[in-house]
Amino acid sequence: MLRQVKPRTARSKRALEKRAPKLNENPKTALFLRGTQCSQVTQDAMQDLYSLRQTHAKRFHKKNPVHPFEDASSLTFFSEKNDTSLILFGSSSKKRPHTITFARTFDYKMLDMLEFYLDPETFRSIAQFKTKKVPVGTKPLMVFAGTAFESPVANAFTTAKSMLIDFFRGDPSDKIDVEGLQYCIVVSADEPTSSADPSDPSTKPTLHLRAYLIRTKRSGQKLPRVEVEEHGPRMDFRLGRIQLPDADMLKEAMRKPKTNEERTKKNINMDSIGDKIGRIHMGKLDLSELQTRKMKGLKRSRDVVDEDFDDADVPLEGVKVVSDRIVGPRKKRARDAVEF
Repeated sequence: MLRQVKPRTARSKRALEKRAPKLNENPKTALFLRGTQCSQVTQDAMQDLYSLRQTHAKRFHKKNPVHPFEDASSLTFFSEKNDTSLILFGSSSKKRPHTITFARTFDYKMLDMLEFYLDPETFRSIAQFKTKKVPVGTKPLMVFAGTAFESPVANAFTTAKSMLIDFFRGDPSDKIDVEGLQYCIVVSADEPTSSADPSDPSTKPTLHLRAYLIRTKRSGQKLPRVEVEEHGPRMDFRLGRIQLPDADMLKEAMRKPKTNEERTKKNINMDSIGDKIGRIHMGKLDLSELQTRKMKGLKRSRDVVDEDFDDADVPLEGVKVVSDRIVGPRKKRARDAVEF
């Protein structure tokens, strides 16, 4: 880890604030470096990948004695020193020739790694295609074809898809200019076979990476006719060793920060006039316990007396009805009393 230094000048303070976590992060920067042994084919492939991401990339030309899967401390050191979260490491050995290792870091700690074994027989660089080149910084369309990318369980192909999307994503944007869609990246995978050995990379499905220019021509209709022309590079990979991310670190890396935006409330909406309307859900009400206005004429005891009086067969000869009227500061209605 680098030594934490308190900024003494305004320039150093701005540099530290630029590296600090933000609500909307900056575009990911990729770091290209090579090992002590790196074939020319691997260097040409990394040069083409660097040219496609030149605006957000840094490249080292010196040799570095690094073995990512044995000790990744050097890669995390370079990541923190150069403020890069994507690392492409090129190497070549007798056991693993023409290897490009993709690595991602989170909080300047190694998140995951994956090896891509390049096929030198089918590799074609951008310079070998005599076509118009796309401007620097152009964002591509991305197409992934193959059932290997649709696995619900994290594996080498789903990790490769996630890494390639991070690599070619570029600046985030909420608006798209149709004229800016000038090329697309197509990544296809062969269908896996039942006889494939997980420990043998040569039996795994091949990954094909192609880049095409998008050309629109007149069609005599409202929509233009779209044609594609291969732009380069043309690369075929076989996936090698993989280091999956730690579950806790992956959860922290994918956590979205809380914003000050007001959350939508359930069962509350606005009508056409602009009034706020709310909906509440209540259980079954017991109306027998409902509290009503207290009136002497609605007492339960009086109702019971009346019911007994109605049900009893009492002759009316001995009953005298007396009407009492109470006179006071407030007027009250007359009450009827029953005497036996």
